[in-house]
Amino acid sequence: MCPRPAGAERGSVPVTNRRARSRSLCAVAGGAALLLALSACSSSDHGKSSSASPSTSATATGAGGSPAKVSGTVVVFAAASLQETFTTLGKDFQKAYPGTKVVFSFGGSDQLAASITGGAPADVFAAASPKTMKTVTDAGDGAGTPSTFVRNELEIATLPGNPKHIASLKDLTAPGLKVALCAKTVPCGAAAQTALTASHLKLTPVSYEQDVKSALTKVELKEVDAAVVYRTDVDTAGGKVQGVNFPEAAQAINAYPIDQVKNAPNPAGAQAFIALVKSAEGQKVLSGAGFLKP
Repeated sequence: MCPRPAGAERGSVPVTNRRARSRSLCAVAGGAALLLALSACSSSDHGKSSSASPSTSATATGAGGSPAKVSGTVVVFAAASLQETFTTLGKDFQKAYPGTKVVFSFGGSDQLAASITGGAPADVFAAASPKTMKTVTDAGDGAGTPSTFVRNELEIATLPGNPKHIASLKDLTAPGLKVALCAKTVPCGAAAQTALTASHLKLTPVSYEQDVKSALTKVELKEVDAAVVYRTDVDTAGGKVQGVNFPEAAQAINAYPIDQVKNAPNPAGAQAFIALVKSAEGQKVLSGAGFLKP
């Protein structure tokens, strides 16, 4: 399954298309005043989406270390589990830098990494595991040293009311129970396999999904009885599913690294977006959605 593009403003950028992208830069009015306002933003109201301009911890730099104007389109490839939070941060970014547009491609981290190493134009890559990020850096397609910005923990998603009375990871191995897992090459699938191995359990799902959102959708559509997904995905699904914690999840927590892509078409925009994600305001949005601290 190919990554599903989405955007803070819905301008889709296919991950396998090498079309040249417009590099025209729009002047940002009142840039100095804006940056001062950003640094003064409060990080109060923990857990809520920020309504004011985000407080970034760093400013994009140009040649010679001088501040670079942030403008144009910023293309971000991000793990599917980041869809809701990054969409919110994309909107905040566009408010902070008038005239910019953030375009996202969300999907399985392994698929996104393959697209980047295959030459797809992107500015930022946010993966759901160090292993998938390593695919990009080993290929020489990372611009710097990736840094972990959040972590995430697994949870079992069941139908509302938990009609199958699933209370543990072992319960998923019961005969006749239909379970969906992420593919083993996807970070959520690799984490599930780690948890199963730690529990000395073998589980044959009815389907392996290419990203965590697809696994969750199987439960929402009642095509399966349960799926092993991230806790954050259960939270964002609201009443469509019910979450079941299991202790083995503590042994399979995924770290999420982020990095600028080498030869990014918009390096100043990439640096500014990464700064937002790692800022107090960015962390507030992410922790509010259930992500764990780095």
